[in-house]
Amino acid sequence: MAVSTAAAQAGEPHRDRACLVLTTHAQPRDYGSCLFGEVMTGDGGGGISGGVAAAEYEEVLGRLSSLITQKVRAHSGNRGNQWDLMAHYLKILELEEPIARMKVIHVAGTKGKGSTCTFTESILRSSGFHTGLFTSPHLMDVRERFRLDGVDISEEKFLKYFWWCWNKLKEKIDDDIPMPAYFRFLALLAFKIFSAEQVDVAILEVGLGGKFDATNVVEAPVVCGISSLGYDHMEILGNTLGEIAGEKAGIFKKGVPAYTAPQPEEAMIALKQIASKLDISLQVADPLEPYHLKGQHLGLHGEHQYINAGLAVALASTWLEKQGHKDRIPLNRTVSLLNHVAFPKERWHNNFFCYDGIQDPLPDHFIRGLSNASLQGRAQIVPDSQVNSGDDKGSSLVFYLDGAHSPESMEICAKWFSHVTNDDRRLPPSADQTSKSQKILLFNCMSVRDPMRLLPHLLDASTQNGVHFDLALFVPNQSQYNKLGSNTSAPAEPEEIDLSWQLSLQTVWEKLLQDKGVNSANSSDTSKVFASLPLAIEWLRKNARANRSTSFQVKAFMGTQPFTRRNLHIDISYPL
Repeated sequence: MAVSTAAAQAGEPHRDRACLVLTTHAQPRDYGSCLFGEVMTGDGGGGISGGVAAAEYEEVLGRLSSLITQKVRAHSGNRGNQWDLMAHYLKILELEEPIARMKVIHVAGTKGKGSTCTFTESILRSSGFHTGLFTSPHLMDVRERFRLDGVDISEEKFLKYFWWCWNKLKEKIDDDIPMPAYFRFLALLAFKIFSAEQVDVAILEVGLGGKFDATNVVEAPVVCGISSLGYDHMEILGNTLGEIAGEKAGIFKKGVPAYTAPQPEEAMIALKQIASKLDISLQVADPLEPYHLKGQHLGLHGEHQYINAGLAVALASTWLEKQGHKDRIPLNRTVSLLNHVAFPKERWHNNFFCYDGIQDPLPDHFIRGLSNASLQGRAQIVPDSQVNSGDDKGSSLVFYLDGAHSPESMEICAKWFSHVTNDDRRLPPSADQTSKSQKILLFNCMSVRDPMRLLPHLLDASTQNGVHFDLALFVPNQSQYNKLGSNTSAPAEPEEIDLSWQLSLQTVWEKLLQDKGVNSANSSDTSKVFASLPLAIEWLRKNARANRSTSFQVKAFMGTQPFTRRNLHIDISYPL
């Protein structure tokens, strides 16, 4: 299956997490700045402007790039030895005591851990506390990983703390203690930032797994959480839910309370076993219901976010209680697993541990925090500013972004996408309700991913929820308009990029369509391969402008490798 001639030309027809869906419909509401406008304009979305500062920032990004390992999906056997180096780094950076004093909330999981951390931070910030939040990956700028009081760290502070850590480590490294890998360095930088800024609470999202994650150097967090578990990174974490849960539960600490979202039975049993060995209180956090919010809505969209919000409420409540603020917490809305040694059958429903939750609404400051939470790339709707304004009035191109990167996440995301695109109440009164609607999938995943685990789930879930793709576009991993910053060289020319993996993905997709009896005689009618994401985006823009009777909406399953960030290649290596 060959790439079309148009695909090889500029402007014509490509969490490790990447997949993008585009559809067409009527004009949507304005849901914020357009990330994909920045892809083509070269605006880094947060980089430093101006002479010396910009040059220094580019230098820092280059230093970070040098820490990227090429040990893609390395064997898990040596992770323990690698992780032991963190103790040396902490000593060099004099972070042992600051971390011991830090009031940490630590969250692991397969799905929703970033959203859970974001909800938790927003609740505590709305409760009047000075917050620090460390998440991954980032979309546009590495500074997004470090939030102080809900705002990305400033350029000045980022540079200050980066050089402090970098220079101290460079003075001490040798053959036995090399410079830390990319994610480890960022975790160390987060600890430095939060200690120097004297945050009241530090919320840490695990990068990968839990037991050997760089964030797991915290020996005494205030509370730990496990978001929804599923099959992901199996070559590292294990092939069963029990094994995966065991790795995630590696963040549990003796004497530290822990909470989990509702889990499949196999995962829940594994979590309970580890909790019992540590003699800690592991409890299931009750998912929220809309009525708990007194008519308000979660800041992160999608029904699945009520699970993440419920876990966040439990984590924030426990942190407040442990810090002596019982007057600010809602009634207990959890159930202890340690009270159910045998797991009575009647407490299991559809393989998930269930129970009746408390019906009381949440305190106002909790509701305020949940409704104000924001996280780019999670069930986020953003119009394309280049198409939806100015001389292109009448055209419409809108992106629906999410970080789905597992079969379960894709099913959830497909349901959300169907809901928001089929709900006519979301359209402005002036929208042409008779305008054409075309749905386009823009997909990428790394070669270590199994497309037969992802694409069938995506296609089936989309079909079941009324979404039918008219066209699928496949792009390579290296879809970047800048390597690391706005002043670096442009991406390779199309002929320099190996598209064999994208062609394989296209073949899988065409076979799935053929099996469903929806494949056309000409595969170019249903799928195309692009040499880069910018070329795919430009092609979509040209089509949106040329077909004003068709409004374009874009659903983006972005996974671990968001297309719109400056350094799309960063997460090729595991965050060990």
